[in-house]
Amino acid sequence: MSVSGWPDARVSVSDFLVLTGLVVVLVAGSALCSGVEAALLTVNPLRVHEMVARGVPGAQLLQSLKNRLGRVLVVLVVVNNLFNIFGSLMLGALAAVIFRHHGLQGPALTAFSFSFTVMVILLGEILPKAFGTRMAASTSLLAAPTLALLMRLGTPLIVLLERLMPSLSEQSELTTDEGEIRLLARLGSQTGRIEADEAAMIAKVFQLNDLTARDLMLPRVSAPSISAQARLEDLRDTLLSQKAPWWVILGEEVDEVLGVASRDGLLTALVQGRGHATAASLSEPVQFVPEMIRADRLLTSFRRDSDSVRVVVDEFGAFVGLVGAEVVLAVLAGWKRPRAEPLR
Repeated sequence: MSVSGWPDARVSVSDFLVLTGLVVVLVAGSALCSGVEAALLTVNPLRVHEMVARGVPGAQLLQSLKNRLGRVLVVLVVVNNLFNIFGSLMLGALAAVIFRHHGLQGPALTAFSFSFTVMVILLGEILPKAFGTRMAASTSLLAAPTLALLMRLGTPLIVLLERLMPSLSEQSELTTDEGEIRLLARLGSQTGRIEADEAAMIAKVFQLNDLTARDLMLPRVSAPSISAQARLEDLRDTLLSQKAPWWVILGEEVDEVLGVASRDGLLTALVQGRGHATAASLSEPVQFVPEMIRADRLLTSFRRDSDSVRVVVDEFGAFVGLVGAEVVLAVLAGWKRPRAEPLR
């Protein structure tokens, strides 16, 4: 004997379980596509490059995907629309059949459609994109193998779309410029990610490219100089009273620079009883630099002899000043301001 209503009840439960399962699949698929898309667009290429340098598993694959971001977005858009458009059409058709079969047309079908739309917007778009943006690096690393597989499977479609839209095949390059680095340093300082003095030093590194030896040098009128024929014993009082670390050795002719001598070296020779020696005999070979040489290039010239100095000359070869590595480093550290601040 059959009990009235039981078969219909079993069919009703089975129909709505299938409908519920399809809703879950469509919303979950849309959520995955949306979250991964947001993560790939948000993850910093510099962060990816740093993970590759550290050997993070999957970082190399992620970097290759970022370089072909146009192709990856094609795959994500196609899959996402399969869930959102094609899946929604199939779901709507199935829901209409089930609701009509059980006499639940009209308001019930409208309420179901409205609820499904809200679920797709909230659970399939907004929340996954917010999560993907916040967890961009980890989400991208997890999704990279699946995306690579989908790209291989969808190669015919991708090739066809690239023929129609050549911009999809362009590769993204990791590039930056001075302005971006300055801005990143300033933002990092404002958010507390890097120290304020570190951000200031980064800005001063770029400032070196705008300064020249003329801006940093000690002018000729202030540069300490001694005659090449002067005897060391005659310079005793001068060396003891003036604290200049380097002296320019001048010849008899105008602007004739024969060499440079350090104060420590001259005082050492004086203590050793070599007071009869001339300044020229104790001098070191001089290295000349043009007054318009940029400060960054000037600093690299001190790579092998950072404790020495350079004699600055103008376009006619005339002696115009003296500059040492410590002056460039002092400007870089913020301890000294150049005589002429560059325009910004």
